[in-house]
Amino acid sequence: MSQPNNPTIGRDAELTLVICKPDAVERGLVGEIIGRLERRGLHLARAEMRQMDKETAATHYREHAGKPFYEGLIEYITRSPVLLLAVGGPVGTVQVVRRTIGATNPAEAGPGTIRGDLALTTEENLVHGSDSAESAQREVALFFPEL
Repeated sequence: MSQPNNPTIGRDAELTLVICKPDAVERGLVGEIIGRLERRGLHLARAEMRQMDKETAATHYREHAGKPFYEGLIEYITRSPVLLLAVGGPVGTVQVVRRTIGATNPAEAGPGTIRGDLALTTEENLVHGSDSAESAQREVALFFPEL
């Protein structure tokens, strides 16, 4: 998502959404997660700790509505505060973040990834990262409309 008028992001930069999910906050891993993203050369355009309500969660996860895990996902993401991050960097940032996070299933996530090193289960896998540039635009706008 280009942000040509935002000096924090810079010209031709891309934004993506990262959510440090309830288990990341509860386990005290937020600093580690942010540190890994920053060590990749990415930066935080915005950050906000928030208790996600069910309506916002349903909007965010709408593509999963009707799937067997949907209700559990909504319960999980709304059970305690999350840290919402708008992460910025050069074009390709969405994919850099996805690789840094690792596979959804921690057992399949490579060593050196956030989930591979720190997550315990697929159901509680610490972080969400936008899966495409299009999703990133929609997700960042949902949580950070000012960007």
